[in-house]
Amino acid sequence: MNHAVLRAQFPALNQILNDYPLCYLDTAATSQKPQMVIDSISHYYQFDNANVHRAAHQLSARATSQYEQVRHKLSQFINAQRHEEIIFTQGTTHAINTVAYGLTHQLKVGDIILIDSAAHHANIVPWQQLAQRTGAIIKSIPLNGQCRIDLEQYQALIAQKPKVVALNHVSNVLGTVNPVIELIAMAKAVGALTLIDGAQAIAHLPVDVQQLGCDFYVFSGHKMYGPTGIGVLWGDYAALDQLIPLLTGGEMIKQVSFNHTSFNQLPNRLEAGTPAIAEVIGLGSAIDFLNQQDRATCLQHEQQLINYLQQQLQAITGIELYGAHADNIGAVAFNLQGEHHQDIGILLDQQGVAIRCGHHCAMPLIESLQIKGCCRASLGIYSNQQDIDIFINALKDVIELLG
Repeated sequence: MNHAVLRAQFPALNQILNDYPLCYLDTAATSQKPQMVIDSISHYYQFDNANVHRAAHQLSARATSQYEQVRHKLSQFINAQRHEEIIFTQGTTHAINTVAYGLTHQLKVGDIILIDSAAHHANIVPWQQLAQRTGAIIKSIPLNGQCRIDLEQYQALIAQKPKVVALNHVSNVLGTVNPVIELIAMAKAVGALTLIDGAQAIAHLPVDVQQLGCDFYVFSGHKMYGPTGIGVLWGDYAALDQLIPLLTGGEMIKQVSFNHTSFNQLPNRLEAGTPAIAEVIGLGSAIDFLNQQDRATCLQHEQQLINYLQQQLQAITGIELYGAHADNIGAVAFNLQGEHHQDIGILLDQQGVAIRCGHHCAMPLIESLQIKGCCRASLGIYSNQQDIDIFINALKDVIELLG
């Protein structure tokens, strides 16, 4: 892999901030976009701008063809059994809300919903709302001292026969990877429906939904080098077909009268209204980009960088890492003892270094770590050792300034 050639495909990385070259270490929040993604969106608006599925004219036919091709690409990318199992959403949050609302009629008072303690708020709040509607009970899955799911406690919770189990694939804060195949199998053994938040995994790890064995897998385009405003809900066809539609109206209907409305078949039934056509096409180009890479080599490269970043941070006096393991993916969480995380982020930004600071939309996890927030440096396919060296040197300057 010629990494310099790969990195050159991302125009946003080639800019100067405060007289410093941009050092972008916030990919877990959103990835930068390769030129081919930018070009595909521009091409659609320049030449193919039309609504899909409806009109008889050529522009609509071209737009519809491109739009539906992405559904087929996605089904191959995650090894779905049927392309109708790919539902386009606004993002991971919208996808989880679609499932949580759709399950309303399947839960009753006292049913248990298990949620990963390291979950993003998007994988907590929709389930809380479902519990309020149905009388179900939310129980969190505890983490052990290494910030991983406590398997003994998970097994004890599974013995209570939950109806739903919602898990991270990869933590957006810590970068820890859950043993999802094992966790899903345990949940399925007691008949639970399983949803995996794959937002932080999809750009890094190979995802085979049939091998995972979950009922639902969700992710966002903007975390995998595609546009914002587009996400994917994959579900087993039978599980999807049982969901009550969250949104109703155009596109998802079969027949409407003032006396009765019948809904269309999947995937249309869960895709109401004019979709994010340009964004879907951009997501298709992001898949093309990823498919052009040697994914195994890219993963090895990213893993080496994460380990190097962990080692460099551990060598600095006063730096505390959280949940740092050799097999983590994409992100490292840390604090500088005695200093507020936001101050670190602001001072690094003055040297052109972009990291994320705060609770990272995972407040229960942050509280369990007994901190008010933390800094997070996160990597992508374009990251290199020079990025880490620039970051570490800038961080040392910040520490010296604050000292």
